[in-house]
Amino acid sequence: MIKVLSLLFIGCLSYSLGSYVDPTDPDKEKVIQDAVMGILDQYHYDPENIDDEFSKEAYDYFLNYVDSRKRYFTQEDLAQLEQYKTLIDDQFNEGSFEFFNIATELLDTRVDGVEAIYKDILSKPFDFTVAESFEFDPDKKGWANNKTGQLERWRKQLKYDVLSQLTSLIEKQEKAQKRLAEGPSEEDAEETEETRKAKEEALQRDKDLAAKSQVQLEIDARAKVLEDYDKWYKSFQRVRRSDRFESYLNTFAHMFDPHSDYFNPKEKQDFDINMGGKLEGIGARLRTEGDLTKIVSIVPGGPVWKNKQIEVNDFILKVRQKEDEKSQDIFGMRIDDVVSQIRGKKGTNVVLTIQKKDGSIIDVDIERDVINILESFAKSAIIDLGGVINNIGYIDLPKFYSSFDGPDGTSCAADVAKEIKKLKANNVNGIILDLRNNGGGSLKDVVDMSGLFIEDGPIVQVKPRERKPYIYKDEDTDVQYDGPLIVMINSFSASASEILAAAMQDYDRAIIVGSQSFGKGTVQRFIDLDRAVKGNDEFKPLGQLKLTMQKFYRVDGGSTQLKGVSPDIEFPDRFRRIDVGEREYPNAMEWSQLSPLEYEQDVFKIPNRETLRMRSEQRQATSEEFSLLSEQGEWYKASKDKTSYSLRLDEHQAYLAQKKEQSNKYKDILGDAIETLHIKNLPEDLEGISFDEKTEATNQDWLKALNKDIYLEESMTIMRDIIQDVNYIASPVKP
Repeated sequence: MIKVLSLLFIGCLSYSLGSYVDPTDPDKEKVIQDAVMGILDQYHYDPENIDDEFSKEAYDYFLNYVDSRKRYFTQEDLAQLEQYKTLIDDQFNEGSFEFFNIATELLDTRVDGVEAIYKDILSKPFDFTVAESFEFDPDKKGWANNKTGQLERWRKQLKYDVLSQLTSLIEKQEKAQKRLAEGPSEEDAEETEETRKAKEEALQRDKDLAAKSQVQLEIDARAKVLEDYDKWYKSFQRVRRSDRFESYLNTFAHMFDPHSDYFNPKEKQDFDINMGGKLEGIGARLRTEGDLTKIVSIVPGGPVWKNKQIEVNDFILKVRQKEDEKSQDIFGMRIDDVVSQIRGKKGTNVVLTIQKKDGSIIDVDIERDVINILESFAKSAIIDLGGVINNIGYIDLPKFYSSFDGPDGTSCAADVAKEIKKLKANNVNGIILDLRNNGGGSLKDVVDMSGLFIEDGPIVQVKPRERKPYIYKDEDTDVQYDGPLIVMINSFSASASEILAAAMQDYDRAIIVGSQSFGKGTVQRFIDLDRAVKGNDEFKPLGQLKLTMQKFYRVDGGSTQLKGVSPDIEFPDRFRRIDVGEREYPNAMEWSQLSPLEYEQDVFKIPNRETLRMRSEQRQATSEEFSLLSEQGEWYKASKDKTSYSLRLDEHQAYLAQKKEQSNKYKDILGDAIETLHIKNLPEDLEGISFDEKTEATNQDWLKALNKDIYLEESMTIMRDIIQDVNYIASPVKP
C-alpha cells in the first residue's frame, strides 16, 4: 500500500527526484529484491532462514497485508494461490516474481469489480429493523468462502456505513428541530448584511432538514456513503505496481522484524525531513481533493507565506520549473508525484498555476527556501503551581530530531542545552523534561542529551550481530544542569526516549513518571542500495533499506525491547489495560540481557524514591480525576474488545447513546483548566513567539493544553516532594 501520507510538506533536502522511475521493469525489480534480501541475510541482527517455513509465513503475511480487511479475496481465490505457499523462497533464488504477479493481478481484478458491487448495493434502500450484526474484526471472520459470501460481507459493511450516516443525520435533524422550536435569537444592531444572509441560509437548511422523513434521510445517507466510496475507489485506482512491489518487499523485511523497511528514494527523502525537522521548499501543506491538489496550510515565515498571493483552500492546477517553458498539468496526479514536481533546492524557483477561491487563475513564481518545522523542535516554559511549588522549568521535546547537512543542521541535544541555559538564567528550582509521545530518533543526540545531566559515563550499550557491545559514553565532564529532574514518558515514548529515561533511572539522576513506555530496543541504519549494488546504473536510483542491525541495552544490562521503561511513579491512562507499542507487532524481536556496566554519578541523586512513589499513589487514590482515568482504562479495553455491532437502527442508537454517556463522563478529565497551574513563556522567547499570528496562536494552544494537564500538575507536586526532601531551596515550600 502507499506509505506516503495524504498530507505532506513540500520541500527537498539534497537531491532532485526527477530521475526516479516507477520500478515496473522486472529486471529492476529483481535487482532491488536481490539487494534487499541479500543485505537482510548478511547484516540483519537476527537473520531468518529463507526456507519453506519462511515462505509459508511470508505468503500469509503478504495476503493479509494487501487485503487486511479481507474484502477482496475469497477462499476460492486463495485456492488458486495455495500452490505458491512453499515456493516463495525458491522464487527468490530464481529471480522469479510468479507469485507476486499472479497475486497482484488477481487483487487488481477483484478491486476492479468492487465498484459495481458497492454501487449496486447502495442503489437500494436498507431495512434497519432486521436483526443482524456486522463483525469488524477481519481475523475473526476470515476470508469469505466464495463470491456469494463476499457480496454478503460487502452488503453488511455498506449497511453499517449507511446506518452510521443515518444515525448522524437523525441527530442533526433533532438539533435542527430544536433550534426551530426555540425560535431565532435576538437581532444584533451591529449585524452586517453578510452575517444576516448567513443566518438566513442556516435557517433554511434547518427547515429543509427538519422536514425530511426517515425515508428521505436514508436516501441522503446512502448518497453520502456512495460519494465517500467513489472517492476511496478513485484513490485506490492510483495504486501503482511499484506500490504493490514495495509492499511485497516489506512483507519479507517485516518477517525479520517490524522496523526493517525498504524505502524508495521519495520515501527516504520524507523520512529525512521528518527526522531533521527542516526542509527546503515553498512552505505549504497539500492534500488531494478529488482530482485536484489543495493548499491546506501555510508554514509561517516560508516562501508562500512571504509571497502573499497563495492562500489556504487555493488549488494548484499546474507546475512549471522556472527554467522550463511548458507547465505540467497535475490534474488527477497522486500527491507524492505533485510533491516531487514542486520540491527543489533553496534558491531555485517554481511557477505554480493557482485557482483562487473566487475561480480566478493566476501564475505565482515562488523561490524555494529553508523551512523549519517549528512543531518538531524543543521548547520550554516556566510553571508555577499555586500553594505547592513555583518557578519550575519545563522542556517539551516532541522527537529526537537531527540533521547534519552543514551550518543549517539541527540537533535536539544542542537545542535542549539552549533551553536549559535559558531556564537556569531564570533561576528555576527544578526541570521537568517531557518525552511523552516522543517516538525517538537520533542515537548520537540521546547520548549527548543524557550527558547534559551527568558528569560522564556510559549511557547505552549497543550490540551488533555476533559481536561484543559498543558502549556509548558521555565523555564530557561538564554538567549543564545539576538540579532536581523529572522525566515524563507514556506508552508512545520510544527508542531514544527510552534510552534517556533508562539512563536517568539507572543513574538515580531523575524520577521517571507516566506509563510503561513503547518497548523499542533496536537500532536501525540506512543502507543505500545504489552503493551496495555494483553496476546496474541504468536502474538507479534503487532506494534504501532501513535495517535493524543492533539492539541497545541499559547500562544496568537490561533491554528495553518489549518491556520498555517502567516508570518510578505510574500514572493511569486509557491504554493501561491493553497491549500497545512493540508488543503489538508481529515478529517483534525478543527481550534479552547483557552484563551490567559500572556507572555512578555525584551530581544529584533522587532521595527516598519509594517514599515519593507512595506519596503520589496516595494523592492519586484520593483524586477524582485519576480515579476516572483508571476507570477509563477499563472502559477503553472493553470498547476495544467489542468488534460485533447490531445493524438495527434502534439498537445502534441505544448503543451510541450509552457510549456517548460513558464518553462524556471522561471527556472533561483533561478538558478543564487547572486554576492553580500557571504556565508562562520565557522572556527570551516572547519576541520570536510574536513573529506572526500563526506562531502566536500555536503557542497559545500549547500553553492552554499544558494548563489542563493533570499529569503535569502531579509531576509538579512530585517535584515539590523531591525539593522538600533535599532542602534544595532555602525558602520553605508549602505542603
